[in-house]
Parts: sequence; structure tokens; C-alpha cells
Amino acid sequence: MVTAVFWRTLVLPSLLLSTSLAQTDPATSRVNRMTYAEARARIPDRGLPDFWIGDVKGLTSRCERLERGRTAVLGVTPGGRPIHLVTFGDRETVSHHANFNSAIGGQQASAYMDKAARTKPVILFVGPVHGHEVEGLTGLVNLIEIMETGKDLRGRTQTGLQQLGERCRLLIVPAGNPDGTARFEPRALQGMGGDDLRFWGQGTWWDDSFCDWPQCKRRHPMVGRDIHFLGCYFNDAGINPMHDEWFAPMGPEAPAILKVASLEGPDLAVSLHSHGSKPAVLRPAYVPMEVQQDIRSLGEKCYALLAERRLPYGSLFTAGPEGGKSPASFNLTSALYHASGADSFTFESPHGVQGYCQATLEEILDIQLTLYEAMLQHALDKKQ
Repeated sequence: MVTAVFWRTLVLPSLLLSTSLAQTDPATSRVNRMTYAEARARIPDRGLPDFWIGDVKGLTSRCERLERGRTAVLGVTPGGRPIHLVTFGDRETVSHHANFNSAIGGQQASAYMDKAARTKPVILFVGPVHGHEVEGLTGLVNLIEIMETGKDLRGRTQTGLQQLGERCRLLIVPAGNPDGTARFEPRALQGMGGDDLRFWGQGTWWDDSFCDWPQCKRRHPMVGRDIHFLGCYFNDAGINPMHDEWFAPMGPEAPAILKVASLEGPDLAVSLHSHGSKPAVLRPAYVPMEVQQDIRSLGEKCYALLAERRLPYGSLFTAGPEGGKSPASFNLTSALYHASGADSFTFESPHGVQGYCQATLEEILDIQLTLYEAMLQHALDKKQ
């Protein structure tokens, strides 16, 4: 009989070696393995601008210095790092008799929360749950600065965005996976390569071959002796907060975010992610068609603003049901709807990696702020 120890120490590494290693593809220059030392050596020797927030150092002190906003700690990660919530605007008390799931079962969503009785829309921003996707962290810290001072961290006046925000209640989780972000040493992938994205994002197996996507989601938690570098997708316990076990949570991040959503009942919620391609508003899965259509409408507004500002943008999704051999996953975005009734979606920002969607650090920040503007205006228009 093959023992567990034998499997993990001899059989599994052999299988990984035989299935994950291959020749470098000359057409793409993609490599199949990278050591930690090699990955660190590839980090550009550059000074990132002050407006760029690529780690969680100093995040606590930033939150503690707020004058207009309020801050709370939602929980602590396996690595001992706080999960912050920053809010702007007072919370309005409305009738609340049931959780959302039960209220829907009772055919009266307002039994969960009478959102129509609120004078201001409530909007939830969830910062990167994949720690290396710091574009959203940069955007949200700049949004916090805008709400505090009317200017972003570049010193540019953003009173229009500030005024939109003042007409809403904003719930901001700047870093959805502080452990993963703390592990992200480059602080920005802009100008780096696709192999750097693979290393820092998904990590490596015991032989320094890339875990890669989608293989990195075929083990959860990402733990074991055959893991070498733990990618920034994961917290220090190997949990990917985007794909926690909703009925028996494995990590603290997703439950903390969902608790905020459940208590606050946001009208609109976004989970901020990043990828190599153009900015994209993704189709939310396992939500009603009406929610999908509403998010598609938001996507149209966001893309129009991006086009007006000569910034890149992707294609609009087509609303539809789940199905097929590999249906969409029920992920954190899906759970946000089912916990709170929020029109929830995932936004993918470009990293600005070479060979993909090209964007400067300034353009990436402008893409983030444009999304926020579109979201705020969309929520306010629906409130009228």
C-alpha cells in the first residue's frame, strides 16, 4: 500500500516534474520554472512614485490618521496582519427583520433591509484578495486620500470624485489579503514580464516550476512539502480568499468581508483584481439576470469614460446562465450578492506587464479612479 508519506515525498514530486516541466516556448519566451533568487533578481531597480501603494507597510498608520473617515479592524490574518475597513458617510438606520437569504425566501427583499428608505447609496470596495494585484490597493488608498483632502496622492485635485463620494456611504477594505500583499516584493508588476506575474501570483512547486493558472486553484489550501514559493494569491495559511469554503470558512478574510456586506447591505459592491489584459468589468456568476444586466450597464458607462480619457478598456460581457462542462465558480463576488443583495462584480485592472496591455503607473491609477467615478454615478443615478 502506498503511504501518504511515500506519496508526498516520492510519487507526487515525480508526477509534478513529469507534467509541469517543458521546453521554453520560443514564440512567447515563457519559461517553466524560476527560483526565488532569480525572481528577486528580476525586480527592476527603480523608485516607485509616492502615489503608488504596493505593500501594506504604513497602511495602519494611514488609517489611524484619518480625520473625515472612520476606520475599524475587521479581523487578523494568519500572518497576524489587520484587515482594515475605512468608511465615509454616516450609516442610515432602516428596518431590518431577516438575513437576505431568508427575506428572498419570503419573497420580500426589503425584509432583509429596506434599502429604498436610505437617502444615500451604499457602496462596498474590496481591495485585492490576490495580494500581488496591488493596482486596486493603490486606487483605494488614493480614493481615501481624495475623500479626506479632495486631492489624490499625486496632488491632483479630484473634487468631482470627492463630491460624488460625499453623496454616498463608502465602505472601503483597502487590502483584502494583507498576507499575500506583504509577500509581494516587486510592489508593482508594471514593466515586468508575464513570467514575473506567474511567479509572484501563483508561486512555484518544489522543483521551482510554476504552479500557474488554473492549476493553482486545483489545490486548496495551497499547503504541502511540494510547495516552494507560496504565491501572493494566498494568505499565510495557503487560503485564496476569492475561493474560501463559504459554509465552513477556512480563512478570516472572506468571512470578515461578507460580514460587512451582510451588516451594511450595500447597493453596489466590487472586488478589485488585476490581470495582463485590458480593464474589464466581468460578468457576475450565480446572480439574477437583472443584476448581470445592471452590471453590464455600469460597464458601458465605465468604458465610455475610459474611452473619453484615452485609456484602454475591454469588451462588454454577455449576461447568461451558468452551465457547460466547466461552469463559472461561485466565488467571493457571487457570495457578496447572496449575503447582501448587492449588485456585485469583479473588476480586472491591467498590471501593465510587457507583451500585454500596456499602461503606465499613472494610467493604472486613472483607470481605477475612473471605475470608482462610474460606480458612484451609477449608484446615484439609480437612487433618483
